Amino acid sequence: MTDRHLDKTPTILRKIVDRKWEEIDGRKRKVSIADLKAMSGDQPPARGFADALGARIKARTPAVIAEIKKASPSKGILRDPFVPEAIAESYEKGGAACLSVLTDKDFFQGHEDFLKAARAACNLPVIRKDFMVAPYQVYESRAIGADCILLIAACLTRDQLQELEGIAHEIGLDVLVEVHDGEEMDDALTLSTPLVGINNRNLHTFDVSLDTTFDLHERISTDRLTITESGIMTRDDVTAMTDRGIYGFLVGESFMRAPDPGDKLRDLFY
Repeated sequence: MTDRHLDKTPTILRKIVDRKWEEIDGRKRKVSIADLKAMSGDQPPARGFADALGARIKARTPAVIAEIKKASPSKGILRDPFVPEAIAESYEKGGAACLSVLTDKDFFQGHEDFLKAARAACNLPVIRKDFMVAPYQVYESRAIGADCILLIAACLTRDQLQELEGIAHEIGLDVLVEVHDGEEMDDALTLSTPLVGINNRNLHTFDVSLDTTFDLHERISTDRLTITESGIMTRDDVTAMTDRGIYGFLVGESFMRAPDPGDKLRDLFY
C-alpha cells in the first residue's frame, strides 16, 4: 500500500487486509495458483453480472444486487438458520438482478461453499463479496464459480486495482469497484469496468449518509453504472435514488433480517 492508503485506511479494514494475506499464504500451501488457474479455465462461461445490471438500468427499473450475508463484525449473526440455497431462490423470485455472497470467514462468517450453493440454486449472476488483495483470490473466485469480484478502493492502491481488474477481465470475470470518497473515485475511474459501487457508510465513523451517493454519482459518466450501497431501508430511499437517475442497488442487511428475503426485496423495490 502507499502511505496515503496506510494513513487513511480504517483500522478494521487494515486488520481484515492483514488477515487476508495470512489466509492466502495458508491457502497456497493447499492449492497452488497454477492449480487455481487450471480450475478457473475449466469453468463454464460466466453469467454476465454487468450485463444483467445494465439491462435493468437501461430500462430505468431497479437493478438489485441482493446480498447473502450470515454475519457482520459490528452486528454479529444476522440470520439463523442460514440457508444460502433458500435465500438465493427467494431473491430470484423477488426480482433480484444479481446476488452477492460473502465468503470472508473470519469477520463475516462466510464461506466459498455458500457461493457455490447459492449460485447452483438459481440462474442469477453472483459476485464474490470478499476483500481482494492478490491475484490468487481472483483465480480462486473464478474457480469457485463467481461471475464477478469486488475491488474495494479503500484497501488497494491504484496499481493494485488495475492489476486485479486486468486479471479478472482476462479470465471472464466482471468487476465491481467500490468507493467511499472522491479520492477513491479518482482511482476507480482509471479502471475500465462500468460498475462503480458507492458505499454510503463512512468506514471511520460507520455513519451512513445517502448524500455520499448523490455527491459522487455526479462524477460518473453515463457509460458507467452507479450502484448505491448501504443505507437503503425504505421506499423513500429508493425513490430518492431513482429520481436522480440511480437504478443500481446493493442491499443485504435489511433483507437478511426479514422472514422471507425475497418478499422484503419485492416490497422495497417493486
